[in-house]
Amino acid sequence: MKKRIALSWSGGKDSCMALHTLIQQGYEIVSLVTTVPKEIGRTFGHGERMEMIRLQSEALSIPVYFIECQLDSYTEQFIQAVKDLKTHYQISGIAYGDLYLDGHREWGEKVAEAAGVEAIYPLWTRSENALDLLEQFVHSGYQAVVIRVREDVLDESWLGRVLDDSFLKDIQKVAICPMGEYGEYHTFVFDGPLFSKRIQLDKPEVVELETTKKLEFKTCQFI
Repeated sequence: MKKRIALSWSGGKDSCMALHTLIQQGYEIVSLVTTVPKEIGRTFGHGERMEMIRLQSEALSIPVYFIECQLDSYTEQFIQAVKDLKTHYQISGIAYGDLYLDGHREWGEKVAEAAGVEAIYPLWTRSENALDLLEQFVHSGYQAVVIRVREDVLDESWLGRVLDDSFLKDIQKVAICPMGEYGEYHTFVFDGPLFSKRIQLDKPEVVELETTKKLEFKTCQFI
């Protein structure tokens, strides 16, 4: 019998790779989990509208569970949400798309332990393997676009770029983690092998935030 688990979901390439890997390993992903701080009403990870995550959820045929949290009690509310998922879906674990930052893993394991489930890290590796992971994604059949960059390391010309062979070549010329593990860039996956429908993102507008720039899409829909 397949293990029923939830997956922490940002909408980007890492969570998508984690999903694909988990399914290959025989897990049943019964829910995607996305945090939405009440203060901003957008996803905590990438600052995207909830509508964009809902489209991914529908295309993947996996329900999404939005955790409405407050920044000052983020961990406690995440733990309670995982407990609720355990009761509602009978999950035995929660998976994360983190790659190699020990602090992130320690947090995820703490949350899982407090909720009484297993913490699963299907992509966990060493920092020197990040480029190989990016290459795997580029050739995986999934389609992702850069939707946010940290201004101190990448300029706005990277916004809107699709993760393809050209991106793979150019990212190696910049002194950052190729996978953007330190938040150098964020992505949104809009199509791929597990997607039943392709998501079209239209009318992008560059928005300047405190330390980042992001693409704000005026419309998003299935095609």
